[in-house]
Amino acid sequence: MPGSPIDLHAHSSVSDGTETPSQLIRAAVAAGLGTIALTDHDSTAGWQEAFAAAEGTGLTVIPGMELSTNYGPASVHMLAYLFDPLDGAIIAETARIRDGRLHRAERIVERIAVDYDLTWDDVLAEATDESTLGRPHIADALVRKGHVPNRSAAFESILHWRSGYYEKYYAPSPLEGVRMIVAAGGVPVLAHPATHGRYRPMSDDVIGELAEEGLFGLELDHRDNTEEGKRSLRGVAERYGLEITGASDYHGAGKPNRLGENTTSPEVLEKLIARATGTRPFAG
Repeated sequence: MPGSPIDLHAHSSVSDGTETPSQLIRAAVAAGLGTIALTDHDSTAGWQEAFAAAEGTGLTVIPGMELSTNYGPASVHMLAYLFDPLDGAIIAETARIRDGRLHRAERIVERIAVDYDLTWDDVLAEATDESTLGRPHIADALVRKGHVPNRSAAFESILHWRSGYYEKYYAPSPLEGVRMIVAAGGVPVLAHPATHGRYRPMSDDVIGELAEEGLFGLELDHRDNTEEGKRSLRGVAERYGLEITGASDYHGAGKPNRLGENTTSPEVLEKLIARATGTRPFAG
């Protein structure tokens, strides 16, 4: 669909979205998108279902993932596009991350249960069998139990990192993440790197180091990035030859983000596809 919007960041129920991959594809078509990237956290389990749902719709699906990385005390997310899903290093590392998320979530629930009516079974009830289980599912359980009105409120209160219930989980460094994605033939983009209410964890020089290792771009057109942060990082992108992407970070009913509210230019998508050697887009 020439000229149709390109949204390069969306989640399904395989991670912390509320719609199955098939439902996400139908929502993308209904929203008038031409291209959607499925980027579940640390998982490619939704790719094939998304491809099947997109068949005959005219929608292009960019297979991807949002890889968890840690930089000091901060969690840094790395969007990975068009990598080989059978790459052994990525399979092993994402399995380790998902396992770390699961056990970390169990410990967080144990802490919350001291002060609130919440059990591990309550959290499991919010996830599918293939979900990358984490704090969003705890948030949904807290909503269902009536402790908070919605997922956003849960993250601003009980699940806030200063609440006393928070705990970090294992993840590789951003540098390791970029190298791993590139080695698998993929294209890495730093996700929402200037979000509101958080300090910027990485200096310009560190972003430059990631660029030297194959970082493709910065996801600057995202509702959570501050205007000041976007202005600053556009200069960084120009300095290091990085592309600018935009996306919704859609989670279905899990977040207020709407499909296509921020988009990526066709020219940048063409460059992204040209760089990838791991797999190809699926043209529905």
